[in-house]
Amino acid sequence: MSTTFESIRNIAVVGHSGEGKTTLVEAMLFNGGVIDRMGTVTAGTTVSDYDDLEKAKTMSIYTSCSNLIWKNVKVNLLDLPGYYDFEGERNEGLRAAGGALLVIGANGVLPIGAETIVDSCLKLGKPLIIFINGMDKENADYLGTVNALKAKYSGKLAPIQIPIMENGKMQGCINALQEKAYLFKEGGPQEIAIPENMLDQVEEMKAQLMETAAENDEVLLDKYFESGDLTREETIRGIRIGIASVNTIPVMAGSALTNRGVINLLNEIVTYMPLARERLNTMVEDLNEEGKMYSLRTEADAPFAAQVFKTVIDPFSGKLSYLKSFRGVLKSGSTVWNPNTETEERIGQIYALRGKKMEPVDQLAAGDIGAVNKLNNTNTGDTLCDLNAKVKFSPIYFPKPTLFMSVAAAKKGEEDKVFAGLAKLKEEDYTFSIEKNAETGEMVIGGQGDAQLEILAKKVKARYGVEMKLSEPKIAYRETIRGKAEAEGKHKKQSGGHGQYGHVKIRFSPSEEEFVFDEEVVGGAVPKNYFPAVEKGLRECMAEGPLAGYPVTGLKAVLYDGSYHDVDSNELSFKMAASIAFKEGLKNAKPVLLEPIYSLKIAIPADYLGDVMGDINKRRGRIMGTDTEGARSIITAEVPLAEIKTYTMELRSLTRGSGKFVSEFLGYEDVPPMLVDKIIAESKKEA
Repeated sequence: MSTTFESIRNIAVVGHSGEGKTTLVEAMLFNGGVIDRMGTVTAGTTVSDYDDLEKAKTMSIYTSCSNLIWKNVKVNLLDLPGYYDFEGERNEGLRAAGGALLVIGANGVLPIGAETIVDSCLKLGKPLIIFINGMDKENADYLGTVNALKAKYSGKLAPIQIPIMENGKMQGCINALQEKAYLFKEGGPQEIAIPENMLDQVEEMKAQLMETAAENDEVLLDKYFESGDLTREETIRGIRIGIASVNTIPVMAGSALTNRGVINLLNEIVTYMPLARERLNTMVEDLNEEGKMYSLRTEADAPFAAQVFKTVIDPFSGKLSYLKSFRGVLKSGSTVWNPNTETEERIGQIYALRGKKMEPVDQLAAGDIGAVNKLNNTNTGDTLCDLNAKVKFSPIYFPKPTLFMSVAAAKKGEEDKVFAGLAKLKEEDYTFSIEKNAETGEMVIGGQGDAQLEILAKKVKARYGVEMKLSEPKIAYRETIRGKAEAEGKHKKQSGGHGQYGHVKIRFSPSEEEFVFDEEVVGGAVPKNYFPAVEKGLRECMAEGPLAGYPVTGLKAVLYDGSYHDVDSNELSFKMAASIAFKEGLKNAKPVLLEPIYSLKIAIPADYLGDVMGDINKRRGRIMGTDTEGARSIITAEVPLAEIKTYTMELRSLTRGSGKFVSEFLGYEDVPPMLVDKIIAESKKEA
């Protein structure tokens, strides 16, 4: 079939890990005739979870693309990871998708992570359908789950199905919009008469849907107020308007595992989810007219414009760029412009994606999703456009790392291989960082959580044949003084011929600056030409403090007296003398340990405000203020780094996965006395 923008739906399948997203995609592909039989996640035989790491973990790690034809409509399915650590993959997939399908379990509650996903779709303006999965299980609670959703999203939920239950399991459903009932059979849903005992439920749901439809359109609202009634066609039109504007979220149910309700779901997707050309909220920057932005329409005969939403680096086949064509047609052999890197790219082979299988195609239609190989100057988030109609899409949002670990090669001498492998993976994943900590000398990797960092380590080993190990990073403590002290340093050495002689008296005191050197020498007790040597000797000593060997900061040193020898004195002697004075003086100047303090901005649902504030206090933190942004509370706090090493996981645990935070280095403060001895002991043990 010739695919045009008139017949494409791009659907991101989202939900928390373990809710059945990948199994649902598998069932949809099976019903669409793409595969002969349904694979399973546990057996590692699904189309979406094809990577060895995904099979081993039995969970989605990457965004996977596949497609099927349903009622002459091409449905592109983007199976997105549900686990928190892979938020970057989810953001990539949502950028390419025109709508989302949220999969949740029929457990009678609002599942972990579902709230975050719904809120993201509402914020991004992504039309959304909710599929309540697991209706084949004992005690599946459809109504309880719907009510839990309604409690949070009152006025937006539009359940369009009533499950037909028997012995606690879903045997069929009634579509209240179409006023039709179906039983799930081996060959697909079989239409039946609406059961007599469910007619009242159908009428009640019809009335609710009619009211929802009226609220989405002024003309329908006027008619509804006047007559109290809408036709079926008017109700469907109002619901469709509501879905497109994200004012209405239809709810359906079934079982992905037993392939029940999936055909009905496909029917509703092609009926209600907006066409590519109906999506009008894709803003672009017009590069031909400075400062101009406009909403780009999906048109086949307009200049080409697409965005790369994902990059895959294969050690053997090279770089593969996944892209969504928002406007115009992309053809093999054409030349396009990348405004992000200001380079031209020649388009080689174009592929349609179906899991790990790539089908070569001649072109990519407006509104479609595909992939292109060997775009050397193009990265994730970059725009590709017509040379004569240059536009630029906004970048894809990637969260900053919040969990940091020290990384090293398992075998000595393989450090370069580890870091070369991580550098390659950075082209795929923008949500982790790798850099050297100047304070501790460690290479530190930062990510979204322990699962992501574990996966990165496994990917480096699988792809590049080198093993890396992760460990808790050192904390960059520092030392300073709170008192004043004077110290004498004398270096004297005689070993035949010229000897060595340097003698200094130095006054040490606290300073607001990192290090200040001054002199008050009178009468030439120490010649001026040795002052730089004294300063250099002191600066070199600043690398190790007297308590635990951490760098010293906030120190003023004043050279006020000393002596020299006409023959034996030299720069080295005065450096050594300064070192002796430094060690002696700082011991007597009330030395203290300093620890790094970070400013935290924590966003959480208001329900968790008390718990999170209490937890911050337990971490020796200070609450600096609270604020509200919509339904979320924002806490600003100052907390020692030592107390938030693994805060990413702990905040998730406290808030059922709904809390997020960003941190920023603030400064140094004194370590409480009761912790000093422990830190000193650990430092000496490491040394």
